[in-house]
Amino acid sequence: MVGNLLLRGMLCGLAAALVCFVFLRIFGEPPVDQAIAVEEAHAAAEAAAAPATAEPAGHHHGEEALVSRPTQAGVGLLTALVVYGSALGGLFSLAFAFCYGRWDRLGPRGTAALIAAVGFTAVYLVPWLKFPPSPPAVGNPDTIGERTAIYMTMVVLSLAGATAAMVLRGRLAPAHGRWNASLIAGAAYLAAMIAAAIVLPGIHEVPDDFPATTLWSFRMASLGGQAILWSVIGIGFGLLSHRVATRAPGARVDVAVV
Repeated sequence: MVGNLLLRGMLCGLAAALVCFVFLRIFGEPPVDQAIAVEEAHAAAEAAAAPATAEPAGHHHGEEALVSRPTQAGVGLLTALVVYGSALGGLFSLAFAFCYGRWDRLGPRGTAALIAAVGFTAVYLVPWLKFPPSPPAVGNPDTIGERTAIYMTMVVLSLAGATAAMVLRGRLAPAHGRWNASLIAGAAYLAAMIAAAIVLPGIHEVPDDFPATTLWSFRMASLGGQAILWSVIGIGFGLLSHRVATRAPGARVDVAVV
């Protein structure tokens, strides 16, 4: 039953969120703190250089953050990851229910691993290559809506391209074989994503004097966190769903779930 798979997926997402939280606390939060320190140093320099009666643009002294930085890096981060991980695990289980038995008769573990690999690549890795993330203190607040829209456009295009590539592979496999069909479909997806990356405008709002090591550390931590989420969900779900019934070769989830 799909409900059984949904519960397993959300549990895997929860476990992945906890592992990711530990990783980001160790490797992700230090670059964020460094980026905030850089922003505050710039704001202090602007305040010192400005006339005493003038207020530096974009900075309002005397205002306190609604949520303290320790809360953001602790409970806030954990809450966000738990919600995101559980939702991602639930969506993963629905994708598994649809794909199981349709990909070269892969077993539950193989299907889950393949969904995780394709999902990570299409949902995060490819958009990341075009629009790598920047620390929260970097970027113009006035363009956040535009930047979000452009990034989500890339995500949608990547997902659509990956789906089309899998459909193309399925249609080419009988005539060209699975390996050649996979190569052709992969090349088509790659060409489509290169074209999308060229057409979509770039986002370049990182100051020239921003520390390169801080930026690189933040981006690697972001990439690593997503890799952990998808890997733990894929591996964990494959293990939890190994009892999906396969009464006949290539049986699908709608046959039975125990």
